Amino acid sequence: MTKGKGTGKTSREVLKPVDDRKVGKRKAVSKPEKSAPKPKKEKAKKDPNKPKRPPSAFFVFLEDFRKTFKAENPNVKAVSAVGKAGGEKWKSLTKAEKAPYEAKAAKRKVEYEKLMNAYNNKAASSVEDDEEESDKSKSEVNNEDEASGEDDHQDDDDEDDEDEDDEEDDD
Repeated sequence: MTKGKGTGKTSREVLKPVDDRKVGKRKAVSKPEKSAPKPKKEKAKKDPNKPKRPPSAFFVFLEDFRKTFKAENPNVKAVSAVGKAGGEKWKSLTKAEKAPYEAKAAKRKVEYEKLMNAYNNKAASSVEDDEEESDKSKSEVNNEDEASGEDDHQDDDDEDDEDEDDEEDDD
């Protein structure tokens, strides 16, 4: 009559009533209140010698467009107005009209890649130089420690000899 584990009671006798809970609804897990904000990680400092990224074709276009827009609309001072007008104009251009700007952007990108290769090679060589210097300085420090350590041992031997001499004098 008993099935599985248990003492033989039916399941209705074992279960407690759950009138205090509503079945099917769950409460949201309460999140702990933020008492102290987490410290922000510091950003890596930018290298002022690193080459700037090249502008995209749109920004090359905007350089020219700003000049013409300001000449046509001298009263408009808002940067956002120039940007919006430039965006509308860029969208309306055909591929053929965009081609010269894309060519200029590609040319600038090639120049940027050359500069970045030179910059990375320079940075890599300076890192290697630093590593060589640090290795050299470590070995020099170790040699000095070893030399001073040997001196200490010799001093200890001298003191032992003196102690033995003192003991012989006592005899």
